[in-house]
Amino acid sequence: MDNALVPASPAAARAAAAPPVVTGFAERLVALPAGSKVGLVAGLLVLVAAVVAMAMWPSKGDYKVLFANLSDKDGGAIIAQLSQMNVPYRHTEGGSAILVPANKVHDVRLKLAAAGLPKGGTVGFELTENQRFGITQFQERLNFQRGLEGELVRSITSLAAVASARVHLALPNQTGFFREQQKPSASVLVTLHTGRTLDSAQVAGIVHLVASSVPEMSTKAVSVLDQNGNLLSAPGTSPQNGLDAQQTQYVRQLEETFVRRIVELLEPIVGRDNLRATVTADVDFSQTEATSEEFRPNQGANAPVAIRSQQSSEMQGSGPGAPAGVPGAATNQPPVPATAPINGAAAPLQGAGVAAGPSSSRRDSVTNFEVDRTVRVTRAATGTVRRLNAAVVVNHRTQTDAKGKTTQVELPAEELEKITALVQESIGFKQDRGDSVRVFSAPFRVEKVETLDVPLWQRPETVDLLRSLAVPGALAVVALAVLFGLIRPALKSAMAPPPAPPASGARAGSTVDAVVGGAEALPAPAGLPALEAPAADDRLEKARQLARENPAAVAGILRGWVSGEAA
Repeated sequence: MDNALVPASPAAARAAAAPPVVTGFAERLVALPAGSKVGLVAGLLVLVAAVVAMAMWPSKGDYKVLFANLSDKDGGAIIAQLSQMNVPYRHTEGGSAILVPANKVHDVRLKLAAAGLPKGGTVGFELTENQRFGITQFQERLNFQRGLEGELVRSITSLAAVASARVHLALPNQTGFFREQQKPSASVLVTLHTGRTLDSAQVAGIVHLVASSVPEMSTKAVSVLDQNGNLLSAPGTSPQNGLDAQQTQYVRQLEETFVRRIVELLEPIVGRDNLRATVTADVDFSQTEATSEEFRPNQGANAPVAIRSQQSSEMQGSGPGAPAGVPGAATNQPPVPATAPINGAAAPLQGAGVAAGPSSSRRDSVTNFEVDRTVRVTRAATGTVRRLNAAVVVNHRTQTDAKGKTTQVELPAEELEKITALVQESIGFKQDRGDSVRVFSAPFRVEKVETLDVPLWQRPETVDLLRSLAVPGALAVVALAVLFGLIRPALKSAMAPPPAPPASGARAGSTVDAVVGGAEALPAPAGLPALEAPAADDRLEKARQLARENPAAVAGILRGWVSGEAA
């Protein structure tokens, strides 16, 4: 026991028991246990991965539709372009739509549009941009027809209710060798969205769009079908449907105009939101045309006479002369020229001859006078109002008594009559036309609108914010756990200062560390001999084991050392 506790070489024991002093940080890391090294390396890798993931995570996790109902060819081209642009994307079920982060939708659309995507399943007049040299006339006409069909498809699919469309044009070859040329025709097949329909006005619009795009095409030569094979543009109904739509719109605008007049006139009197008005207009859209022609003579004694035509003819003539004179030979002789008698002598006897015949004249005059004539053509105006019916409901008046209690009071009859007169004047009331105006006073039921106080964590913007911050927050928690659970303890162990070596003048027995492993230093009594440190660690371990198993013996030994007595 004594030989074990009192070593022979104190300097050698101290040199053997003192561990090597580590001064550098790298040497301290190398000197760490294997478990601490593995934890430190794993923690650093996890921390770096968390930081990279948080840096690459988008600021908003909400994805919105970039394009929908894409063909496979367009979808592949768009995905390839998104990969080159380093834009994250997702697919919906079936791959019919492509989604990108909500904050990049508009930017990506503009960039893809600059790249010419999506091209769509149809082609338009861009077919004519790359014409090959030596193309035939038939191929040129075919490309023009395909381009025209593609442009019409793009125009029709721009309607909200149309999902896709196909247009078939029948364009006959125009030639001058035929007396009667064939007219072009068209067929349109539209595929509608689920739950959507086309009204008559929209069908008529498609018909007129196609007919106006092709020269010399009539609206009757355009047929429109839906995906179920139903003929939407039946012959004889599409023009009427378009006209009926215009009539309905005109009647609605007319009624809205009358209602607006009533409300603007009565609101300053009864207050805002204290009246309801409706007007029903019976409009006549029939088209009539009448032609009348009247004839009558000029009236009155001094009425001017209008000569329509005047014709006059005059004829004059004479008949053959009767024979005259003395019969005989002289009668057959030509007559002798007449001579004047000389000295009053009688003229010689003349022979027989022919006397001059009788003359005649004729004059005709025809005058036609104009008779009054009146031709009258009357066309009745379309859209004339045949009857107006107006109904107005006015809220009861609110009165407050001296105690502050409010009550609803019906409007007096005199005031209702005044309001009725105002309404009649505002709509142009005509009693002979059969118009009617009714004004009533009734209490309005005001339903209280309960405002739902949605908690902050249930609001959509909060949910979206939490959804976008969920993954970065989880990564941050993991990074903090790794930092404080693995990396910090290892670095703290490596950065701890080394234990200070014992002073050269200190006595070996000044502490009880070598015996009981305590950290408290006890003052060494003066005059005691210095005890040497054990030469090997096994002696120190045996001394500690003895102190733990038999503390009384160790106390006696120490007491002997202090008193200076021999053991």
